[in-house]
Amino acid sequence: MDQVINILVGGPISEWPDQLTNGEISGDWIAVDKGAIRLLKMGITPKIAVGDFDSTVDSEMQIVKSKIDHIEVFPPEKDFTDTQIGVMTAMKYFPKHQIDIYGATGGRIDHLLANLFLSLEPRFEKVVDKLRIIDQQNTIRFYQPGEYEIIKEADKKYLAFVSLTAVDGLTLPDEKYTLQDFNSSYPISWASNEFSQPTNHFSFKKGIVAVVQSKD
Repeated sequence: MDQVINILVGGPISEWPDQLTNGEISGDWIAVDKGAIRLLKMGITPKIAVGDFDSTVDSEMQIVKSKIDHIEVFPPEKDFTDTQIGVMTAMKYFPKHQIDIYGATGGRIDHLLANLFLSLEPRFEKVVDKLRIIDQQNTIRFYQPGEYEIIKEADKKYLAFVSLTAVDGLTLPDEKYTLQDFNSSYPISWASNEFSQPTNHFSFKKGIVAVVQSKD
């Protein structure tokens, strides 16, 4: 399994998976903005803290500066979202790692959409297949054209295939609800599918597809 670098951005704590709330996630961390003080309060010292820290009060910032050696401060008026900054930092310092992103859902819908659309940006093309967004109910992975095997997460019942762009040849050969060589010129969410066995497969020839495993 690939090494993992975890990123914590500033979404609501209520959306965190239990493993994060309980401090059970292994691997190093990049903290973005208020993610830094949140990790420190859990006894986790991130390798790097980045952001404009506009949501971190002065007393918290003093703690961040005293505990974290590597801090990169960006101006409040910037061309990147917090999550983009986190992923760019991971690409720079952990180029071979899988990138797991927490705190990227819940709260403002514009932030959620920006985080999903990150997978479409040319600057992130090299890491699309390394990205995961994880929250209390969902794990989202992003795929470029190819043939894939996917493994069911034990606590997740539902499976969705979301074409974020036009797609060609989307095929779901062994899911509960199959699909054969489907083409679409616009995004579609094939929601509420399910695994038919612990390992399933899918393929497509063009586009970007997000695969979501979910639980109620």
